[in-house]
Amino acid sequence: MATIKDISKKLGISVTTVSRALNGYSDVNEETRKRIQKAAKAMNYRPNQIARKLVSGRSGIVAMVLPDDYGITTRDIWFEIISGLSSEFSKRDMDFVLNVSARENILGVYQRMIDRGTTDGFIIIAPVKNDPRVAMLEKHKVPFVIHGQAEQRFDYAYFDIDNYGLTRRSVEYLIGLGHTRIAFVSGPKEHGFVTHRVKGYSDALRGHGLEPKSAWIRYADKMSEDFGLVSAIQILSRGGEVPTAFICGNTLIAKGIYQAAASLGLSVPNDVSVIAHDDALPDSRAVSFDPPLTVTRSPLRDSSAPLADILVRRIQGAPLSELQVTVPDQFIERRSTGEPAR
Repeated sequence: MATIKDISKKLGISVTTVSRALNGYSDVNEETRKRIQKAAKAMNYRPNQIARKLVSGRSGIVAMVLPDDYGITTRDIWFEIISGLSSEFSKRDMDFVLNVSARENILGVYQRMIDRGTTDGFIIIAPVKNDPRVAMLEKHKVPFVIHGQAEQRFDYAYFDIDNYGLTRRSVEYLIGLGHTRIAFVSGPKEHGFVTHRVKGYSDALRGHGLEPKSAWIRYADKMSEDFGLVSAIQILSRGGEVPTAFICGNTLIAKGIYQAAASLGLSVPNDVSVIAHDDALPDSRAVSFDPPLTVTRSPLRDSSAPLADILVRRIQGAPLSELQVTVPDQFIERRSTGEPAR
């Protein structure tokens, strides 16, 4: 296995320059960096983590800490998150560590890992307003990237989809079909992505002179099929004016709403139109619904590469202005939506 000295000798470049290029320092010419990286790959160079820590102060390890009661409802979601991040950091010659702990001890886990100095940075998912994890990592000047945005701040690195825009567009689409009674069934109220989606939903309705009804907005502890089923039955069985369309936080909730409609003798889309946000999970494919589900699509796995890239660049000292990324979703119209019954 090649060493830094071997690469230095082959290229005629100093050991110091080779080391700094391989450890991501920005003071190495880009052309030189590419030559060094190409040679390192060809020579099967693998960094000694202990030596790299001594030279650069970095361990090559990043981490994510989750509470043991985190609202992930299927193994497929776990698999998409963990396997995606593990794969992407591995491509970058880094190790990804997951720590699952009791919710009341989460900050203690962060503090322990910070004190030991074994972790270069953290991925935070499902942020909330005034998130204590963010405050702790900022206090200790530890690099991190957030999947999503807890609030409208611009002083941390994040990767997000346009949660405000996707629900606003869904409402506009349904109104274009003739719907004026639209319900919204989503995730935990405290999570940033839900806050932005509710605002997009509410702003779109008000833009058409329609006032959101609190009874038609439901928040889940876990975004599950059962929650969609119970919520839809409760909303549709209230009597009087009921929604003609539902916007769902994920495809699992949509499954429950399909079941609720069937149990009440209603048809999708003839009686109730349904749109969901689709994380493209293997066990809940929107195209396999009957009828196929109209969605705002943004595969969960597609977030892994940008999250890894942003965190690595944050660790290397890239400016925040380059590390705040919001991407659009894809709107796919299928047969779960139509004009409301007259």
